[in-house]
Amino acid sequence: MSVDIATVKRVARLARIAVSDEEAGGMTAKLNGILGFVEQLDEVDVTGVEPMTSVTPIAMKKREDKVTDGQKADEIVANAPATDRNFFQVPKVVE
Repeated sequence: MSVDIATVKRVARLARIAVSDEEAGGMTAKLNGILGFVEQLDEVDVTGVEPMTSVTPIAMKKREDKVTDGQKADEIVANAPATDRNFFQVPKVVE
């Protein structure tokens, strides 16, 4: 895959970045270099290689996934200026 000036300008416009024609030409060369390197990585045979999260073998810290209601509604709304049955009350903004 290669990137042309039109693609660079389109991506810059979508990202709301102002890019001149001269800058787009330089970015085209840089992006094509990056994509070339990524294509080289695709040639590496990784069959049998386990995915890892770190270069050193460590166990991930995990916690038990429990569903609770929190039981902290009173604490959560304690500093609110106005509440109603553990709900925040806000001024009406739509007439």
